[in-house]
Amino acid sequence: MTPMAKRPVSPSHQSRKIFLLSVTAVALACAAALLLLAAGPGSQMGLWHFRSGFTIMKYGAWSGLAAALFACAPLVISFRQRMWKTAVVASLALAIGLAAFAIPYSWKQTAGRLPKIHDISTDTSNPPRFVAVLPLRKDAPNPAEYGGAEIAAKQAHAYPELKTLSLNLPPEQAFGLALETAQRMGWNIVAAVPTEGRIEASDTTFWFGFTDDVVIRVTPSGKTSLVDIRSVSRVGLSDVGTNARRIRQYIKELRG
Repeated sequence: MTPMAKRPVSPSHQSRKIFLLSVTAVALACAAALLLLAAGPGSQMGLWHFRSGFTIMKYGAWSGLAAALFACAPLVISFRQRMWKTAVVASLALAIGLAAFAIPYSWKQTAGRLPKIHDISTDTSNPPRFVAVLPLRKDAPNPAEYGGAEIAAKQAHAYPELKTLSLNLPPEQAFGLALETAQRMGWNIVAAVPTEGRIEASDTTFWFGFTDDVVIRVTPSGKTSLVDIRSVSRVGLSDVGTNARRIRQYIKELRG
């Protein structure tokens, strides 16, 4: 009695199998991307705490990497066997999966390089003080008071370019320009007190909707004016460079 011979797998059946693997990889990659995209808006809408949003983002990143690795096998096979439709699907899974992993990974790498501070000022020895914003920060985990020499030293090491800006304008004109620039940046103006040279505003980050507060101080210096700006996060130990970027952009806009 002869053993039953194995039925050979037809090329068409194998092609369908590889195609289904590619589709599965795309589905996993899309799920990872959705997790990534939902992490921030869900936090903004109060569906979960922002720290849960960070966890969701982490799951999205690892799912994206898994999808990219899962797509490699069908991608290689499809190229070898010239199954171009399958190759396109597998390539799509690879691209989406890598993107879902790369974005939070890059964010984490940036956070690791920067100091864990969330209060940035162009004048660290006498930083501008909040007044009108204080009631809005009463429930904020981060205090409005400046952290002192330790914070100043960390900022000097990470962002040495952030210094007091001198404008060749009298205080009245400098104040008007500073206010106009803050409005052009899209910030929510909380207070503008020309007699004190003080402007206070709030700005909301795009993805997670974190609210950060800004205070601008314009002081006379002979025939010129000195402009200092301070940006402080309400939550989070580290701002991942957000406040420094905001100040840098404001100074650039102010200079024109």
